[in-house]
Amino acid sequence: MLLLSRSCNFSSQFLPTSPGRFLAKLVKRLVARELTLSFVPDAEQRLWRTVTRKKYQLRRDVVRLNNRLEALLEEAHIKLSSLVSDLLGVSARRMLKALADGETNPAALAALAHERLRATPEQLCDALGACTELKPVYRRLLKMTLEHLQILEQQIGQLDQELATLLHPHQDAVQRLAELPGFAVDSAQQIIAEVGPAAATFPSEKCLSSWVGACPGEEESAGVNYSHRSPKGNRHMRRLLNQAANAAVKVKGSIFEIIYRRCVPRLGHNQTIGVIAHRQCRLIWLILHQRTRYEERGPAITIRSRYQRNWRMIRQLRQLGYRIESPSPQPGQAHA
Repeated sequence: MLLLSRSCNFSSQFLPTSPGRFLAKLVKRLVARELTLSFVPDAEQRLWRTVTRKKYQLRRDVVRLNNRLEALLEEAHIKLSSLVSDLLGVSARRMLKALADGETNPAALAALAHERLRATPEQLCDALGACTELKPVYRRLLKMTLEHLQILEQQIGQLDQELATLLHPHQDAVQRLAELPGFAVDSAQQIIAEVGPAAATFPSEKCLSSWVGACPGEEESAGVNYSHRSPKGNRHMRRLLNQAANAAVKVKGSIFEIIYRRCVPRLGHNQTIGVIAHRQCRLIWLILHQRTRYEERGPAITIRSRYQRNWRMIRQLRQLGYRIESPSPQPGQAHA
């Protein structure tokens, strides 16, 4: 659905005295292309947006909770965050749960760590040494934080299943979009919720880039361009594309890594990420609107790496309830 929105404000001197004159002025401005069309999705797509944005808010709450947890441990002189990369990981969560339940022996807590953790038991015992004199108040606060974290994770899991059910008729679009470097099943679902399963509202990839705000701006006066700053667009899509672009440049041998290495000496990191986000936005339109699949043309993409990435994507789709056939490995893939 497209609705009219005024691109410029009407001052009091231009307001007509009757609705008929106002409508006539509105039509004249539309003919003169002084009015822009606003994209208003249908009720079903608005429901998708509500679910995805709620899930994003819950994930932000998890990040805030992680920061508060780290501050609580630092206040209690427990230096666990200096040895583990993720306080919400498997090893750290085991130790924190035992600590909240009343464990006071640092060696017993260190033994709960996973065997692949880089920190040695001696380092963990030193970081957890303050637990012998930890006050009960800190233990109760730690337990409350872990319970709150568990509730948030359960709610995120429920929203994942809800969104998978809502987008089940568009499973093929989710799968095709998730194949793009830097994207995954979750980001593909969020993009479909923002632009639709076929991006049918946008007649071209340029229109989609302009609506998202992932294209260079044109602040021009008297033939002089004063700024190329990107226009304001859909902030949720801009966030997704920025994250996807930063992830895509780290895919070894992909075309996005080649573009990044070629442009970053001249443009810098931020502008290069903007260039890659613009290309990804145009690819999104091609994949959704023309129902094509992404084909990597990078020189260093091996058959093995492509197969492993496809298998990870299929595993994510199956966890969400989609029915996906396993890709049959070609001869020599296991040794590629």
